[in-house]
Amino acid sequence: MALDYGFKRVGIAVTDPLKIISTVLTTVSSSEILIFLIDYTKTEKVEEIVVGYPKQMNNEDSEAFQYIKPFVEELEKKFTDIKITLFDERFTSKMASYAMVQAGFKKKDRQNKSNIDKMSAAILLQNYLELIKNKI
Repeated sequence: MALDYGFKRVGIAVTDPLKIISTVLTTVSSSEILIFLIDYTKTEKVEEIVVGYPKQMNNEDSEAFQYIKPFVEELEKKFTDIKITLFDERFTSKMASYAMVQAGFKKKDRQNKSNIDKMSAAILLQNYLELIKNKI
């Protein structure tokens, strides 16, 4: 599972059991994400949660990391049996917007930030899966 955590919303993507392809799942309000994850993990097996790690071009933490760090710490406390991984999310929003244009999304749908957030999570997860696959 991948999370594109934002101050207002969290885009969520999941992968298949063979960890080949990521799929958009949903977008949830940031204030409700922990409840969503608790409910989701009751019915679905989640081995790892990949959280987008916002970095600047010079590889330093971006300003947004101040919101993500406490969230990741809370995840680690609540989900002790699930691996929590931070993964560089640079350019995922731009890639998501581009992918939506290429897929023929209408302008109104491309402007919907919820769609961008969940597409960003899918791109984040796919990038992570590719990295893991190439390390083997």
